[in-house]
Amino acid sequence: MQNQNQNQQLIERLLTGDRRALARMVTLIENGVPGARECLAELHRHAGHAHIIGVTGAPGVGKSTLVTQLTREFRRRERRVAVIAVDPTSPFSGGALLGDRIRMMELAGDPGVFIRSMASRGSLGGLSAATRDVVRAMDAAGYDPILIETVGTGQAEVEIMRAAHSVMVVCAPGLGDEVQALKAGILEIADLFVVSKKDKPGANQTAAELAMLLSLAPDRRTAAWRIPIVLTSALKGEGIDQLVEALERHRRFLQESGLLQQRAQRQIRSEIEALIVQRVLQSLEEQVSPDEWRRLLSEINQRARDPYSVARELETRLGISH
Repeated sequence: MQNQNQNQQLIERLLTGDRRALARMVTLIENGVPGARECLAELHRHAGHAHIIGVTGAPGVGKSTLVTQLTREFRRRERRVAVIAVDPTSPFSGGALLGDRIRMMELAGDPGVFIRSMASRGSLGGLSAATRDVVRAMDAAGYDPILIETVGTGQAEVEIMRAAHSVMVVCAPGLGDEVQALKAGILEIADLFVVSKKDKPGANQTAAELAMLLSLAPDRRTAAWRIPIVLTSALKGEGIDQLVEALERHRRFLQESGLLQQRAQRQIRSEIEALIVQRVLQSLEEQVSPDEWRRLLSEINQRARDPYSVARELETRLGISH
C-alpha cells in the first residue's frame, strides 16, 4: 500500500512537469521494478500529445551534434524538449558508455530540456527495450517534441519507425557506399533526409544521389509526402531552422492526412506484441532452470534431440502450444 501511495505521488508530480519525478520514473522503468507497469498504465491516459522524432543514421554522421542544435532551435521556439540518446551496450561487460550525456552537457542546465541516455542492453533495432515506456513518461510530463537518437548500427534501425512519428535519416558526405546501402531498407523508413556537415566536400553530391534514389522509388513517386533533403552544418548552426520547419510540416501532414492515427495504431500493436513476447520469455526463465537449460542444449548439440521438439515441449509447458 505504501509503494502504491508513493507511486501515485510520483505520478502526480510528474504530470506537473517535475523533472526529478520524471527522472525517478525513468529509473523505475529502466530497472523494471514492481509497480512500473501500473504507473505506465496510468501515464498512458495523459500521453499522446508529443511529436516523437527519430534520429537515425550510421555512426559518425554527426547525429549527437545535430540533436543538440535541434534542441536549441526548439527551445528558441519556446518548446519543452526531451531527448533519449541510446548508446550501444558491450556484449562482453554489459556496460555502456553513455557518451551523449557528456556531449549534451551544455543543455543540461536548461529547465526546459530533459536528457536521458539509455543503454541498448542488447536490444535489436538500435533502441533500448524501455524506450517506448520512457517516451510515454516524457510525453505525460509535457515534453514536446521528444527526440530519440538511435545507436546507429545501420539497417537494423528500422525499429525506430515503430516508436517515432517522424524519422530523420542522417547522412554525411565522404562515407563511400552509404547512400547506395540505403536502397535496401533505410530508404523506406525515412520521412526526412539530412545531409550533415554541408561545409565538407561532397555534400551537394550526396544530396543529389539521395534525390536520385528517391526519384527511382516507385512508392515515393506517387506518395503525398515529398521527402525533403535538408543540408545542415551542426557545428556552424546552418540549416537547423529549415530542418525544424520541415519537421513541423511533416507533423501537420500526418495530422491532416490521418496518417498520424495510423502510425499510432501500428506502434501500439508493436508495443503489445513486444510486451507479450517479454512476458513469455520471463515465464520461460521461471519454468526452466539453468541446469535444465544446460541439459537441453547439450542434448541438442549432441544431436540426441532437435530444437523443434524441445521448443514444442516448452510451449506445452507454458500453455501456448497449438
